[in-house]
Parts: sequence; structure tokens; C-alpha cells
Amino acid sequence: MNERGKKYLFDSEKNIKRLLGFVYSGLGVLIVFDLFYPKHAEFPWEGWTAFYAVFGFVAFCSIVLAAKYLLRKIVKRDEDYYD
Repeated sequence: MNERGKKYLFDSEKNIKRLLGFVYSGLGVLIVFDLFYPKHAEFPWEGWTAFYAVFGFVAFCSIVLAAKYLLRKIVKRDEDYYD
């Protein structure tokens, strides 16, 4: 419950577990569907099961890590920059 006493949908742990169950079930269905869906890949690795999911995850992590460790050094200012 929040400070006003109103209970929202995701305040209950049961609803969060139910939502995660739906998400994981959906991911499982998509991976099973990927096994039987005909692929018209231009490169051999595009035909691998869940290739685009793995590629997207690796690309996302690379962008986040590059922003944290490389770009931060370029755009970071000193603490007393505005003083």
C-alpha cells in the first residue's frame, strides 16, 4: 500500500509473479516458434536459433558499457564546473 492507502495492481507480489510468468511463457513460445519458422537468412549465422535475441542483448550491453566507460570520460565535468 502507498501513503494514501490505495492498493495498485503491482503492489501484490502474486501479480508480479503472474506477470513474470506470462513474460517467460511468451519468450518460450517465441523460441519454440523460432525453431519451426522458415528463415531466409543471407548469412549462415542468421539462421541460428534465437540469433537476433542474443545479438540484440549483446548490442544493448555494448552500448551501455561504452557509454559508461568511454563516453563518460569525454562528457564528464568537474564537480565545481558550475561554481
